[in-house]
Amino acid sequence: MSEPMSEQTTNRTFRVYRSAGGEARKKPPFESPPEMNLVEYSVPVTNCRTVLDALEYIRSHIDETISYRHSCHHGSCGTCGVVVNGESRLACLARTAEFAEPITVTPMMFPVHRDLVSRMQAFHSSLPRDFGYLRPSELNVDAPRPSEVSEFSRFEDCIECGLCVSVCPVSSTFIGPAALAMYNRELEKSPRRRDELLDAVSSSDGVAACERALNCSRVCPTGVYPARHIAELKRALEQRDTGPRGSPVRR
Repeated sequence: MSEPMSEQTTNRTFRVYRSAGGEARKKPPFESPPEMNLVEYSVPVTNCRTVLDALEYIRSHIDETISYRHSCHHGSCGTCGVVVNGESRLACLARTAEFAEPITVTPMMFPVHRDLVSRMQAFHSSLPRDFGYLRPSELNVDAPRPSEVSEFSRFEDCIECGLCVSVCPVSSTFIGPAALAMYNRELEKSPRRRDELLDAVSSSDGVAACERALNCSRVCPTGVYPARHIAELKRALEQRDTGPRGSPVRR
């Protein structure tokens, strides 16, 4: 049996945002302003290579001063969010073959620490921290369980990458799609906390501030669909305020 042919390597042009830090990125639209400092690199890639692979090549072979954030390389850690040709993506999941040249890589819509590294402190501090990270698993409800296991659990889908907040057109005072999705998931898991949780999202910067742009659901890499959770919270608030209470709608 003959060995499979190796995938062809081609040189592709990347334009990468370089900065000493301190800039505040603007919200959508995502066109790169002309004053952006974009440095051009020629990178050999195959169709299966990702934007993160290209950045690592640049750092290893061309410019060791380039800064970006990454960890797991397979879409689990949520640390490598960037904007690629105007699309907010995880660099480790964005294949170079998806994009036309030049492939422009800029930071997310957060304050810039340096180059492609965003300052995420405000985003992470906006997320509720008293919620559980585990949920009953719906993936294997019919599977036999060992006698010592009461139920199968899995981690929540949100990896706290910040992409949904980066593309949200609402002002920074908005609680944000990531946090609101967490509130709705906690409402599903802890119905006894219903009034407490709904009160937390009923302010003017909560559910009511959402403009239904749906950008958050389009860019979510793990299928959380924050816009759906926000809609469910809105219905739960309406039911509480105008009619008999019911269980939150499950996604």
